[in-house]
Amino acid sequence: MTGGELAADEPNERMPVKTKQRPVKNLPATKAQAKPVDAQHVVAELQRRGSKNVRDGMARYAIPSDKAFGISVGTLKTIAKRLGRDHHLALALWNSGWYEARMLAAFIDDPSAVTASQMDRWCREFDNWAIVDTVCFHLFDRTPYAWDKVTQWATRRAEFQRRAAFALLWSLTGHDKSADDSKFIAGLRLIERAADDERNFVKKAVNMALRAIGKRNRKLHAAALGSAMRLAASRSASARWIGSDAARELESAAVTRRLT
Repeated sequence: MTGGELAADEPNERMPVKTKQRPVKNLPATKAQAKPVDAQHVVAELQRRGSKNVRDGMARYAIPSDKAFGISVGTLKTIAKRLGRDHHLALALWNSGWYEARMLAAFIDDPSAVTASQMDRWCREFDNWAIVDTVCFHLFDRTPYAWDKVTQWATRRAEFQRRAAFALLWSLTGHDKSADDSKFIAGLRLIERAADDERNFVKKAVNMALRAIGKRNRKLHAAALGSAMRLAASRSASARWIGSDAARELESAAVTRRLT
């Protein structure tokens, strides 16, 4: 199971209010399917599809299951494809507080409709790495605010909020094909500042962002390798692990061949 805490900044345990109604897409036009879809119907479908076995297995991936139904990511993507892009539905699904509803919200939200305040609010509510990574890799990295949020969130103290900064940087490394190298050089400075954070889900995201930047092109490879070497010589155990692990990959024959 993959990949990354509502309005008023508090989880709403009630079912979400109805969203702007719309017909179900890509399904045969039967009488039942012609009914409008809203968040309550979607959450009810998720509940029906839930599996105790999947829910029990979430613990192996350090994903809390107290607000989960137990549905595979593949099934969620199938449902998302059927629903199509829907910003209002995504907001209501997120506000339900259910794990799978929030994953689905990341898949169906419209990046062009996402606001900076929405990103900050969702970030404050991140409570596990899978939600963080899914939202960053499937939604937030496609918004015009992504780079600003990397910088802002890198200074957050909460574990999953800080992870979001580096998961987003990691994602942008692969998905933002037009970004100037200077943005990634600035990202390396953020990585070096955060590398002494020993929390597992932070240091792993910092490590992955460093490795990803170093594989983008030859110039960034040299810069990232320099950062990795400095970190490997650090007094901080976390920084040493991040730097040594990243340097090992960046100096590998596979990466060298790819860049030349």
